[in-house]
Amino acid sequence: MMFNYYYDSSYVFYMLITLAISMYAHFKVQNTFSKYSKIKTSKNITGLDSAKQVLLYNNVCDVPIKHIKGNLNDNFNPAQNAIFLSDPVYSNNSVSAAGVAAHEAGHAVQNAQGYIPIKIRQFLVPITQLGSNLSMPLVFIGLLLPVQYHFIVNLGIILFSLAVVFQIITLPVEINASKRAMLSLQNANMLSEKELKGAKEVLNAAALTYVAAAFTAIISLLRLILISQRRK
Repeated sequence: MMFNYYYDSSYVFYMLITLAISMYAHFKVQNTFSKYSKIKTSKNITGLDSAKQVLLYNNVCDVPIKHIKGNLNDNFNPAQNAIFLSDPVYSNNSVSAAGVAAHEAGHAVQNAQGYIPIKIRQFLVPITQLGSNLSMPLVFIGLLLPVQYHFIVNLGIILFSLAVVFQIITLPVEINASKRAMLSLQNANMLSEKELKGAKEVLNAAALTYVAAAFTAIISLLRLILISQRRK
């Protein structure tokens, strides 16, 4: 019975669409980063230099920049108020490295300047983690139980919607961080016009992954709502 609720002819169609978008976004990121990782900055600017410059330009101090093992797992950790740059970024002087590092520094600037969307996202992190872990089990359990326990399905949908809100609020946070990064690098004259264009292309490709994640989350939420309505 639960399988009948969850599956219909549209399921494969929507899943293929979301899979195609996600695969394209992943390919675009990998291909664009690889392309510009082969192009060195004319001023020998490394990822570390780039991140430092973005912080300096925005008068943000006391944000350490640390090296971590891995590949493109760069991030800004607000809990530690620190930027972490991966192997291909930290000491690499490519256009890709400069762009990615500047983007993470852009998040640090957001945090220091009290950018509201990043504060909302930080607030949602623990709630989203809880919702992501519990939402689908609750939906499946609710579908197995008699209809009078349908509120369990709705509870699972509410929890899943928190993850959707997180994905949606992530979009302006990421786009704004990239804008701050590019503006800082341009005004500080760190990269040439051609190099800035390449760095922007890398960051635009990375933004596609967040668009794909938000789209997938929204489609999944709509399907859960349709499943819930169908059971009624």
